[in-house]
Amino acid sequence: MDFKEFYQQALKIKNLPLPGTDSHHKMSPLLRKQWLESNRIAQMNPKKAGVMALFYPDAEQLTKMLLILRKTYNGVHSNQIGFPGGKVEKADKNLMETALRETHEEVGVQPQAVEVIRELSEVYIPPSNFMVQPFMGLYAEPDPFVIQQSEVEALVEVKLYDFLDDSNHIEETLSTSYAKNISVPAYKLNGYTVWGATAMMMAEIKELLEQVL
Repeated sequence: MDFKEFYQQALKIKNLPLPGTDSHHKMSPLLRKQWLESNRIAQMNPKKAGVMALFYPDAEQLTKMLLILRKTYNGVHSNQIGFPGGKVEKADKNLMETALRETHEEVGVQPQAVEVIRELSEVYIPPSNFMVQPFMGLYAEPDPFVIQQSEVEALVEVKLYDFLDDSNHIEETLSTSYAKNISVPAYKLNGYTVWGATAMMMAEIKELLEQVL
């Protein structure tokens, strides 16, 4: 879809109710659903983080969504696909500022260049004990991305058409930090399997976009 058309339609999302956990559950493994239903999150005192789902035009003015492949490291999110973002720092005024700051640090996008159109539903990540607040932003006049070499292995620039294509919604058997060889719902995009919290956030975005496009 042409980005100018997408931009005008995406603004309508501001007025829509959030699907929330109903959309999240579509991309949640059964074990995760059972864990969340146990109401233990408040007891865990989770850390806070913010991420940005960024939509922008490519060289042909077609709409894309930005994901990143994280570096391989000694941690639960090693070598995974996600949105740019990270944990709160003391200087951040709020979680939106966290998401914008981290997006600038990881992919070089200036905060003032992003039009944040919606705060989405938060997602809890049990393995790392983070409560993540996602935001949806429009980057209408993008400068070239500049990746943070220490944390980002590669950019994953997904065509809007591929993101919305139901045939890219799959089930895959994976070993996670909390279970071995379990079936998880996922997206297959640009050759990568996108699952877990990122897929849950994407499910909500997809459901919102389908109401306005």
